[in-house]
Amino acid sequence: MKELKILASSILAGLCIGIGGTVFLSLDSKVLGALFFTAGLFTICTHGLHLFTGKVCYVFERDLDYAAGLPVIWLGNLIGTWCVAQAAHCTRIGSALKERAAALCTVKLNDHLLSVFLLAAFCNILIYIAVEGYGKNPHEVGKYLAIFFGVMVFILCGFEHCVANMYYFSMAGMWSGKALLYILVMTLGNAAGGVLFPLVRAWITN
Repeated sequence: MKELKILASSILAGLCIGIGGTVFLSLDSKVLGALFFTAGLFTICTHGLHLFTGKVCYVFERDLDYAAGLPVIWLGNLIGTWCVAQAAHCTRIGSALKERAAALCTVKLNDHLLSVFLLAAFCNILIYIAVEGYGKNPHEVGKYLAIFFGVMVFILCGFEHCVANMYYFSMAGMWSGKALLYILVMTLGNAAGGVLFPLVRAWITN
């Protein structure tokens, strides 16, 4: 039952990221797209949903059950993003979104794996800053600024977020063996970047 609840929460988180990805693809301004994409992580944090890129940051601070739940979260995020993409395909905005997503995914798939890994690691350094800032900042305004700045910066820099890319690949209809490989490399990069700050900080303070 616990795993089913985590899966359901993860699917909802995937839906939130999918909606964030939809608004990003819908706007011509990259800055505005990055700004409104943050609605996804804002909702996830305020409702305590399970997002892989946020949860993986704390894997070394928690027990084995926590680590064992990460693949369930990853799968749930994939399901949620895929559902948003499939629903959008059935609407009048679907064709335009598919075209923009395809252009975005083509750039990603033409990149080399080391680049993808490093861009994903940079991404999750910022996700950790956003999530940790939301959780630990004593000021209400500061909590939300952490989310907005963390997410906006990773998008504007072109860093790779595995869950957002699950949505883009689903929206573009470009899933393939190569796309799956790239998502897995992004996942590893996100994990590496996410644990960097907490591990180094723990070493510094001990």
